Amino acid sequence: MAGIATAGAAALMLSGCGQAPSTGSGAPTKSDYIGCIVSDSGGFDDQSFNQSSFEGLQKSEKDLGITMKSAESKANSDYETNLNGMISAGCNMTFTVGFLLGDATKAAAEKNPDKHFAIIDYSYPTPVANVKPVVYDTAQAAYLAGYAAASATKTGKVGTFGGIKLPTVTIFMDGFYDGVQAYNKAKGKSVQVVGWDKTTQDGSFTGDFEKQDTGKQITKNLLDQGADIVMPVAGPVGKGAGAALKEAKAAGKDVKLIWVDSDGYLTAPEYKDLMLTSVVKQMGQAVENVVKDDKDGKFSNEAYVGTLANEGVAIAPFHDLDSAISADTKSELDKLKADIVSGKLVVESAASPKK
Repeated sequence: MAGIATAGAAALMLSGCGQAPSTGSGAPTKSDYIGCIVSDSGGFDDQSFNQSSFEGLQKSEKDLGITMKSAESKANSDYETNLNGMISAGCNMTFTVGFLLGDATKAAAEKNPDKHFAIIDYSYPTPVANVKPVVYDTAQAAYLAGYAAASATKTGKVGTFGGIKLPTVTIFMDGFYDGVQAYNKAKGKSVQVVGWDKTTQDGSFTGDFEKQDTGKQITKNLLDQGADIVMPVAGPVGKGAGAALKEAKAAGKDVKLIWVDSDGYLTAPEYKDLMLTSVVKQMGQAVENVVKDDKDGKFSNEAYVGTLANEGVAIAPFHDLDSAISADTKSELDKLKADIVSGKLVVESAASPKK
């Protein structure tokens, strides 16, 4: 595995199930500031949003001279225990990763009003005074990925599926769906999306972010329906999709993969020969920015919303499959991005965060 799986895990010996939080190493002269992070059950080597957030805090340790502590959750039942461990460890700022930690984070914050928290990928209907939401309008970048996929399909069908049916998952699927429809309208084509219908908000889900075998089977089902490009929105379950696509490629099929959260070409290199692009959330930089503001006494519970305009979301380069996207399509993608940034084109999803 890339990144922390090779360099960080052995050194940090990440904790879970209520064990004492681990402490990072190798930073410059330390300040008294302690920045902490609790994963969801996907773990810090999920090649997705837990990993990207974790690496952002690692970079903060290096760049800002803070002390870092981490607790890796093995199951949903670990969230409260791991948060309590961070509070006991004296963390100034504790990041929690993912929608599933919403309730536990709010409870910990309300019990400890003198501590600051930030939650990745979740925003409360009623703001919590000492919790900063870090959210992303990923529909904007997924729209571009859908347009690119529609241009590259050879079968006229592309697929997507999710882990758990949460707003932070369906927002990708909505944007992807709309991007395909935009291509169809522009080109007079009829590329179909299998696995998700934005209108009915119904589609294929594995039910968790852990069972890669289920992701592999759903991907096979999408391939059987004719899809030749698949975008899993399911954290580590995406590796099951990658495995199914590798098998299909070995059997002679021309298939491609679209990753989410991080640039899969870099974070899931075992699938890089399949990787058309990725819908990226720039979580690492957001984490470092939040830490810096908090360390400088500038904490705010106002949500950070990553967009194409502030470079909080993006699509990754096409890397080895660059030739699969024509020069004309690349120009069209640049124009679509500019129109989204300017507000001329509004990408809408029921799950889009409020700006």
